[in-house]
Amino acid sequence: PLAMILEGPLQVMASIQDSVGETWNHYLALQRVWEENQDLKHKIQQLQGEQNRLREQAILAMEFQMLSLYQEAAPMVTMPARIIGRNVSNWYRAMVIDKGTRDGIRAEMGVITNAGVVGRVVRVNHATSIVLLLSDPNVAITGMIQTSRDEGIIQGTPQGTIQMKYLPPLSPVQVGDAVVTSGLTDDFPRGLHIGKIQQVTKAATDLFQSGEITPIVDFSKLEGVLVITSFHPPISTESPPSVDTLPAPSGSP
Repeated sequence: PLAMILEGPLQVMASIQDSVGETWNHYLALQRVWEENQDLKHKIQQLQGEQNRLREQAILAMEFQMLSLYQEAAPMVTMPARIIGRNVSNWYRAMVIDKGTRDGIRAEMGVITNAGVVGRVVRVNHATSIVLLLSDPNVAITGMIQTSRDEGIIQGTPQGTIQMKYLPPLSPVQVGDAVVTSGLTDDFPRGLHIGKIQQVTKAATDLFQSGEITPIVDFSKLEGVLVITSFHPPISTESPPSVDTLPAPSGSP
């Protein structure tokens, strides 16, 4: 009789124990699933970060490849440099490049891309240099209208725009005309693209015309540039062939 009396409670306790055990097993399984889910999320974040890093490297490599191709074809000696800092304020517009005196960079050297003119080196340190952009009012270079060959001074403004000043009063300059360097200064050779005329201005009392230029280079998106170190390619150090090594004329014995 006692066994029969205890049988019911024991069965209930066994059922409760089984239920608790099953619940615990479910909890452990859910815990493992949660941990695996967190691990997968972490791996996905790592892969996304790696993908973004590789994408950035590819974009940068493509830009420097374009600079390298231009560098090989350009009739001047240039040095590639990477932009490592910017300062675009109300006082001046500049950027910092990762080349300095140790690389042969000097103040007043011109800075370009494969598209056109960027600015001029104004200060040089051992490993870095400061480049003032063409939109800075402290930068002035000579330029000309590509079609009419009329010359003027290209200079930035405090507002960050670029002006072409002192154009001849009878110049047929028009909106859309291309502006290139004239080669009359020591920093840029002739014919480098600066931009296009966006607006022409000539007041009745002015002796000259002026034009606002839309630059060909988007300064805000630059990653790399070329510093012009010389207008002329280096002269080969190889000795010219001697007379003995020249091929004999046809028909000679």
